[in-house]
Amino acid sequence: MTEIVIYHNPDCGTSRNALELIRNSGVEPHVIEYLKTPPSRALLVEMIERAGMTPRDLLREKGTPYAELGLDDQTLSDEALIDAMLEHPILINRPLIVTPLGVKLCRPSEAVLHILPDAQRGAFAKEDGEQVVDAAGQRVSGT
Repeated sequence: MTEIVIYHNPDCGTSRNALELIRNSGVEPHVIEYLKTPPSRALLVEMIERAGMTPRDLLREKGTPYAELGLDDQTLSDEALIDAMLEHPILINRPLIVTPLGVKLCRPSEAVLHILPDAQRGAFAKEDGEQVVDAAGQRVSGT
């Protein structure tokens, strides 16, 4: 079985949709609720690098202490941003998904389709009703 890991927040609709898209491919991923079990510094740095991102790219602003911590200061180092994410895991944007094909911040949720090794097994609509995959397991145009 293919190992897929999702750094998940069950309170986030985007994260829930990405999780269900993974399951729709026939794989039960390893789900890590990163607010309860944050990644180590080394793992967070590795995932950021593998995703081709910078720490700032992974920072979440909405619903976090981003502004209070002054994280909009563009002179802050990558190390300082990672320190902030480790101290306040809510600052890590989600869902961050690791598959054999890569690591990706999956916003929007259907971005996960680019790194899933297995095809979709049937239709899938997001929680808001937006059709992402048709009955034949094909991406709907525009997604």
